[in-house]
Amino acid sequence: MPSYTAPVKDMQFLLHDLLKVSEADIPGYSDLDRSFTVAVFEEAAKVAQDVLAPLNTVGDVEGCVLENGVVRTPRGFKAAFDTLREGGWMSLDAAPEYGGQGLPYLMHTAVNETFVSANMAFNMYQGLTHGAYSAILAHGTEEQKRKWLPKLVTCEWTGTMNLTEPHCGTDLGLLRTRAEPQADGSYRITGQKIFISAGDHDMAENIVHLVLAKAPGGGEGTKGISLFIVPKFLVNDDGTLGDRNAVSVGKVEHKMGIHGNATCVMNYDGATGYLLGELHKGMRAMFTMMNEARLGVALQGYAVAEAAYQNALAYAKDRLQGRDVTGAKNPNGPADPLIVHPDIRRNLMEQKSFVEGARALTYWGATLIDRYTRTGDAAVEGLVSLMIPVLKGFQTDKGFEMAVQAQQVFGGHGYIEEWGMSQFARDARIAMIYEGANGIQALDLVGRKLAQDGGRHVMAFFEMVKAECKAHEGDERMTGFVEALKTASKQLQQAGMFFMQNGMKNPNAALAGSYDFMHMMGHVCLGLMWTRMAKAAYEALDAGAADRDFYAAKIATGRFYMARQLPACSMHLARIESGADPVMALAAEAF
Repeated sequence: MPSYTAPVKDMQFLLHDLLKVSEADIPGYSDLDRSFTVAVFEEAAKVAQDVLAPLNTVGDVEGCVLENGVVRTPRGFKAAFDTLREGGWMSLDAAPEYGGQGLPYLMHTAVNETFVSANMAFNMYQGLTHGAYSAILAHGTEEQKRKWLPKLVTCEWTGTMNLTEPHCGTDLGLLRTRAEPQADGSYRITGQKIFISAGDHDMAENIVHLVLAKAPGGGEGTKGISLFIVPKFLVNDDGTLGDRNAVSVGKVEHKMGIHGNATCVMNYDGATGYLLGELHKGMRAMFTMMNEARLGVALQGYAVAEAAYQNALAYAKDRLQGRDVTGAKNPNGPADPLIVHPDIRRNLMEQKSFVEGARALTYWGATLIDRYTRTGDAAVEGLVSLMIPVLKGFQTDKGFEMAVQAQQVFGGHGYIEEWGMSQFARDARIAMIYEGANGIQALDLVGRKLAQDGGRHVMAFFEMVKAECKAHEGDERMTGFVEALKTASKQLQQAGMFFMQNGMKNPNAALAGSYDFMHMMGHVCLGLMWTRMAKAAYEALDAGAADRDFYAAKIATGRFYMARQLPACSMHLARIESGADPVMALAAEAF
């Protein structure tokens, strides 16, 4: 069975050496000193390692079963859910007035990583609840907040998001679910939704579905869509549960991975729903959930890769195969461990440099969200909006790739289910698809986000990279990082110029290169993070840090990324500058 150990030391490095959170001018960050954060992380690690990780294989093997209209979760899931609920882990960053602990979103993000690495399918139940909580907090009336939020904060009730329909995935303008207004101000919701994660289960008293539907008078397309709160059980005025609502589970999908999470077909047969936010403005309210969910999925990309990497590393150190070409390293044994071989080292270094870089990028993104939500800084909100498709698309693509590479270290054993590496690959695969498939993330980035607010946010990003490079002038230790980052940033800007010069007369020229641009920007982002981490590591060494091996390894890993991964930007630029012709040359009937 695979094992998992929470990377508490690296989490602490990011918060205190890199981000210097306790010195930041974000409200609430001054309380995040080293002793406090390590106490939280070590307790979260115990839950992740001792409670959730042992259930990961159980969930994969047993899956979820629909019995008499109720979904039964795998053995041990309910007790584990109770443990998280009783420990307050689901309410870390929720508002105190609704029973939350009021910690920064950064702390929720870091703790959430450990839970995802330990058991991604299980963590989705509370992750989706957090999204529902955020949407109601942002768009609900005061009465709705009082009614729904306290139980969502504690996860006595859980939440879902219902977008997709059988004929309608990304193109939500095609959705058919209808909302008919009632005399009492409620709506009757009728339609079918598919791919609803955590759509039903036996771990909470009630499930609060947030459902997109079309109400009369909204017109065609997405402009006519509204968002509704549709509970599994109706809630009385005194907060007690009332009658079962007209919502049911049609089936539980049989999936490639995340078997422990109930992915449901949901049928709404005149179910009672309550408008959330403005009528016909449902997309605005839903995107509160979507942006948070996409950052959460970006985290899933590297968090599953982290667990896979840990097991691949342990296997590479233990498995004896072949001899080191430079001389035996285990002369008293029949062979040397796998880790002596350069190609295994290459494989492991690709995993390690991605995971640690993506962790830094995600935590930095969480600080941006905290800055915006706690100060209202509109410029920061724009930067977050720009970064979301990059984080979601790039990190889930690479996260799946790294899970497969971890599986590769095991050779044939990686393909055998009892070793557990297959599950990491299968679980990681969904992150590239849900919450907006990665091709859509690339189109969103190039088609919308680059030009948003006159291109102000992408230009601010380039200025940030330029300032980072300039900050290290004269520091010879940083030369390799700075020069590699400069080159990659210039290539990214060159790709953006290609879109500007060619996109208006031939939109396909930009869209055909959008996926490459998303990956280019992802690499530049990780290059930026590795440059910052290297500087932080050098500063720690200069200050006489006790764990010198940790900081030296951090620098070496960063050098690997800059030398071996960041040059992928050259390939992506060449693809982009080839334009649309190679992509669009074949007529549809010629395929």
